[in-house]
Amino acid sequence: MRSGVLKAKQKRNKDHQINIALLLYDHMLSTSVSLPVEMLRAGEAVARQENRHAPRLSIEMVAENIKPISTRALIKLLPDTDIDHAQRPDFVFIPSLWRNPRPIIAKQPKMLNWLSNIWSQGSTLIGSGTGVCLMAEAGLLDHHPATTHWHYVEQFKRDYPKVDLKPDFFITQSERTYCAASLNALADIVVHIIFQIYGQNAAQQVERNFSHEIRKPYEEQRYLEGGVDRHPDELISQIQFWLKTNLNSEFTLNDIAQQFGISQRSFTRRFKLATGINATQYWQKLKIQTAKELLAASNLSIQEVAFQVGYQDQANFTRLFKSMLNITPKAYRAMVRKKLFSND
Repeated sequence: MRSGVLKAKQKRNKDHQINIALLLYDHMLSTSVSLPVEMLRAGEAVARQENRHAPRLSIEMVAENIKPISTRALIKLLPDTDIDHAQRPDFVFIPSLWRNPRPIIAKQPKMLNWLSNIWSQGSTLIGSGTGVCLMAEAGLLDHHPATTHWHYVEQFKRDYPKVDLKPDFFITQSERTYCAASLNALADIVVHIIFQIYGQNAAQQVERNFSHEIRKPYEEQRYLEGGVDRHPDELISQIQFWLKTNLNSEFTLNDIAQQFGISQRSFTRRFKLATGINATQYWQKLKIQTAKELLAASNLSIQEVAFQVGYQDQANFTRLFKSMLNITPKAYRAMVRKKLFSND
């Protein structure tokens, strides 16, 4: 009886685990592995402080063979396991390479095959910089958007003509593939993944501790294949543009619907269908994002910032700001000003 209870408990613990793999190969940039690990561990710690039942992370360094890997920083990394014995990962991080990625990719046939296999089994792949080339070489990005380090854009186009390269974007997302053009973009993807696993509070705390500058939200930086921001409902697109350019309007959503000759019921239904979010949430997010920018870059008072984004009552604005970001406008301004003007 006791044995059965123990086995059930072990199964629950195993089920409550997220498997992370970080690929290792010679001439990789060590920061494109160390940074995700440190951020993910920080997110795990925050989440488990709040909820001891939050998922644990099982993180493995995976290479083709168990031998020390030479990085660009001359730091040698020892894999935890080889490809043949690695656990099936939920998330795989593919680090960037220093200089031309072609010679290293040619030496990784088993790794390319492994990437294809775990992708077909449901793993999510995150490529950084020229590490994206391993995903492309495995054929996983054919007819999907991707981005890579700016220096290798032309070579990437020649080597992988079937990939829909988006060189103007620092981040692309397509199904279960993410591509980051830079280390900062990789950090933004990691924050996004922490949000997916552990929720908003853990993601925000990690972002505050690891981000050294004011950055746009992940959703505004990425190129999302099939994204909800590109939809065929032209009327809703017009309303979205109006909302973005009239943040300080005192109109209600019913007023806006009437202005565009549509009933509020139809407006509510069509907006959610087209964008995947209800109109109230959409407008609030726009207002709070603009408020963040004003708090960071202007000397407007909190009351004036509230007015600029359509709130006559500062208390209501502060309440909404804190509910969405878990920090007050005053504390947010102090935090970002410290980051922007610190001499450290």
